[in-house]
Amino acid sequence: MHQSLAHIALVVRDYDEALAFYVGTLGFTLVEDSYQPAQDKRWVVVAPPGAGPGATSLLLARAATPEQAAFVGDQAGGRVFLFLATDDFARDHAAMLEKGVVFVREPRAEPYGTVAVFSDLYGNLWDLIEFTRKP
Repeated sequence: MHQSLAHIALVVRDYDEALAFYVGTLGFTLVEDSYQPAQDKRWVVVAPPGAGPGATSLLLARAATPEQAAFVGDQAGGRVFLFLATDDFARDHAAMLEKGVVFVREPRAEPYGTVAVFSDLYGNLWDLIEFTRKP
């Protein structure tokens, strides 16, 4: 048996502002952006640079109700929600700073790797992390 996570839904206020951040600022790839007329919504999927076929991606889901909108930027109750793994922490940290990404915790070395916490455009917290390589 084989199972995997296909998408993680991230509730956003607006598709286009979310795309500007994830694709324009973070450099994610736009995998799909198609209109779903039956539900009057878009199916918007992005993936980190270098993510291969079948890798977990983000489904940018526009909040459709006031209850959903209340969770934009706080899907994890203030905890780090998503983990962006990199093969070169210094490169990606510098590039993100240059593009104006806000880091709320400075880089630090941990036994499991180098990590810093950044905030997306809505306030969701992410780890940028380069895991320690195992011998």
